[in-house]
Amino acid sequence: MNSKCYCTGWPLLVALVASILALPSLAAPLTLDEALRLAENNAPSLTAQAAKQQAARSAAIPAGELPDPKLLLGVQNYPISGPEGGHLKQDPMTMQMVGVMQEVPNRDKRKARIEVAEASVARAEAESRFERLNVREATASAWISSYSVERKEALFQDFYRENRLLTDTVRAQIAGGRAQPADAITPKQEAAQLAEQQDELIRLRAKARAALKRWVGPAANDKLVGSFPDWPIDASSYSQKLQQHSAVAASASMTREAQAKVREAESEKQSDWSWELDYQHRDSQFGDMVSVQFTFDLPLFPDSRQNPKIAAKHAELNQLEAEREALVREKTQQLEDDLAEYERLNRAVHRSQDSLIPLAKEKVDLTMASYSAGKSDLAAVITARRALIETRLKQIDYEEQRALTSARLYFAYGDTKQ
Repeated sequence: MNSKCYCTGWPLLVALVASILALPSLAAPLTLDEALRLAENNAPSLTAQAAKQQAARSAAIPAGELPDPKLLLGVQNYPISGPEGGHLKQDPMTMQMVGVMQEVPNRDKRKARIEVAEASVARAEAESRFERLNVREATASAWISSYSVERKEALFQDFYRENRLLTDTVRAQIAGGRAQPADAITPKQEAAQLAEQQDELIRLRAKARAALKRWVGPAANDKLVGSFPDWPIDASSYSQKLQQHSAVAASASMTREAQAKVREAESEKQSDWSWELDYQHRDSQFGDMVSVQFTFDLPLFPDSRQNPKIAAKHAELNQLEAEREALVREKTQQLEDDLAEYERLNRAVHRSQDSLIPLAKEKVDLTMASYSAGKSDLAAVITARRALIETRLKQIDYEEQRALTSARLYFAYGDTKQ
C-alpha cells in the first residue's frame, strides 16, 4: 500500500515542480534609470565606437616612429663579358655586399604625424561621447513614449466605469419617463468609441515598446514604473555651454585633425633623408670594403607636387570650419526653439491641471445634474463627457511632450556624465 502511494505521489510532485518552472519569472520593473543603464551596456553603436577608439589609440603608437630599416643584399660589379665574365672572384671589382638603410623623415613631418594621430584619438573620443548621449536620449524618449501610452490606457478604466454609471442613469431616466428609449443607445455608442480609442492606444503601445526594445532588449516588455522625468532646465547656462554640445565638440575635433593634416602636407616641402651602411666582400687576395652614403630628397618642383596637396588640405579644413559654423548656428536655433517649446508646454501642463480639467469635470457634473432633473437632453452630457476625456488625454500629451523636450535639452547640455 505504501509503495503504491509513493508511486502515485511522484507524478504529482513532478507535475507541481513543472508547473512552477513554467510560470513566468517575476520581472523587475523597468525604471528610466534602469533603461538608460541597459542601453549603455547593450547598444551595438557604443561597442562600435569603443572599437574605433581602440583602433585610433593603437594607430597613434607608431605615428612618430622612424620607418623600419631595410636590409640590402647584392653583388656589385659582376662581370658578364670578357675573360672574367661569369666569375665572382677573378675580377678585383666584384664584391658581395650586405648593408642596412634607414629612411629619416624630416622632423616637422614626424611631429605633424603625431599631431594627426593624437587628433584622430580625440576625434574618436568626441564621437563616442556624442553617440553615447544619442543613445541615452533615444532610450529616454522611447521610455517616455511607452510610459505615456500606459498612462493613457490606465485612464480608460475610469472612462469605462463612468460609462457604466451613465448607462445606469439613462436607464433610470427612461424608467421614470424623463428620457426617450432611444437614449439607451447613446452610452453604448460612447463605449464603442472608447474601444476604438483604446485599440489605437494598443497599436501605439506596441510601436513604443518596439522602439524601447531596440535599446534595452527584452526588458522593454517589463512593467514601467516611475513618472515623467523632471530634469532641471537652466536656460542661461545652456547658452554658455553651446560650444560644449557633443556634436559641436565632435566637429571641433575633426577641425583639429584637419589642421594637423595641413601641417603634415606642408612638411612635404622639407627634405627627407636616409643613410646607408654597406659591407662589401671580395676575394681574399683583395681587401674588403665599407661604404657609407646619405640620400636627400630634393623638393624642387613644389608647384606641381607639394603645393596642390597643401591646397587640397586647406580646402578640406575650410570645409570643416564652415560646416562647424553652420552646426553652431543650427544648435543655437534648436536650443532657442526647445527652450521656448519647453516654456509653452510647461504653461500648458499647469493650465490643464489647474483650469481645463477642473472646468471640464464641472461641466460634466452640471450637465449630468440638468439631465437627471429632466432640464437638458443627453447630447449635452455626451458632448461634455467627450470634452473631459479629450482634455484628460491631452494632459498626458502635454506632459509627454514636455518630458521629451526636456530630454533633448538635458542630454545635450545638462548631462554631467558626458
